Amino acid sequence: MTQATATPAKGYAAHNATTPLAPWNFERRAPRPDDVAIDILYCGVCHSDLHFSHNDWGNGVYPVVPGHEIVGRVTAVGSEVTQYREGDLVGVGCMVDSCRHCQACEDGLEQYCLEGFTMTYGSPDEHGHGGGLTQGGYSDSIVVSERFVVRMPDGIDLKSAAPILCAGITTYSPLKHYGVKAGHKVGVIGMGGLGHMGVKLAKALGAEVTIFTRSEAKVAEAKKQGADHVVISTDAQQMEAVAGQFDFMLDTVPVQHDINPYLNALKYDGTHILVGLLEPLEPAVEGFNLVFKRRVLAGSLIGGMPETQEVLDFCAEHGITCDVEMIDIQNINEAWERMQKGDVKYRFVIDMASLKN
Repeated sequence: MTQATATPAKGYAAHNATTPLAPWNFERRAPRPDDVAIDILYCGVCHSDLHFSHNDWGNGVYPVVPGHEIVGRVTAVGSEVTQYREGDLVGVGCMVDSCRHCQACEDGLEQYCLEGFTMTYGSPDEHGHGGGLTQGGYSDSIVVSERFVVRMPDGIDLKSAAPILCAGITTYSPLKHYGVKAGHKVGVIGMGGLGHMGVKLAKALGAEVTIFTRSEAKVAEAKKQGADHVVISTDAQQMEAVAGQFDFMLDTVPVQHDINPYLNALKYDGTHILVGLLEPLEPAVEGFNLVFKRRVLAGSLIGGMPETQEVLDFCAEHGITCDVEMIDIQNINEAWERMQKGDVKYRFVIDMASLKN
């Protein structure tokens, strides 16, 4: 990168909270010495893309190009870049910067940066031109600091690896942090993009895995994903039968739900980990369910950069892939409608070659 000039890019953007995504031409920042320029090949479609663009969380900004499950090929590197070179296959996940100097960042836990991490889209780009916003992966290219780029391992399927950068790391990080291993019993609550990855990863770590689902129709699918057992959470008898059995609950449900029955399914010293819900717990947690069994209610957010590389390597080693349905960028609005209805198993991935049409 000899000349630091902004580069033209094209993608699909939300221009407000209510209209469909539409094509948009914009600029990527002038690359810095530590930057990697990437030609985007694939981008996963996450529920967060929809929520942010629809301003469901009240923090929407426009225009915004969503997408934080990015797989691409390096086209150029800055003079200070040491880990990557032109032609390398790489990934970019949910964050593209942080303060880099607080305790969390020094510990490789950039997602807990004390000054707040920079999201891949919709965040003020501290190093951008003209103080603009970061723009995500529903586009043809991206420029990212080397620290926030990961390497795609040899042999990994690039298309199905894209969601590992969000759904994969979101479920892998708490399983690793809490030490899930052979002999542990893990319950996975919910059978969507996060849940099906949670099953595969917990199984690969050696755990005995049970899926908790509200739907009788998902029993066969849960078994196909590798679950040892399936519990219909709306069946009081089935829930009573598993009381006090589990070491961990990985709770991937993104909407309010009663966690008390799941706490009751934990052993003493069991841990219930929230990775999907950002709203207040409703109904309230009964203190009895925690105090009388020394149970822990915990939360976990994506993963730091070292751990994001680790989960990619782990998935490549164990042959773990995300179940994906490929789409063209021109069909993104229809895909979002289907995603809202739960009509996808389990992640849409955009083939960015379609953007050239």
